[in-house]
Amino acid sequence: MNTLDARGLSCPEPVVMLRKAMASQEPAYQIVVDNPTSRENVTRYAEHQGYQVACVEHGGEYTLSITK
Repeated sequence: MNTLDARGLSCPEPVVMLRKAMASQEPAYQIVVDNPTSRENVTRYAEHQGYQVACVEHGGEYTLSITK
């Protein structure tokens, strides 16, 4: 699983990171973001690409597990 750390980055940077990672066409990714806007935008992008997204929030950070 490809894990991305997008903490401290504002949109659209986390989405761009995920898009570049998705070029490898792996079945699963994990990305950590630290703001609700990035969480929403990454979720929307991943779902639009046909992935399912599960989110866990811990201490103001969101870990999104993205799977086909």
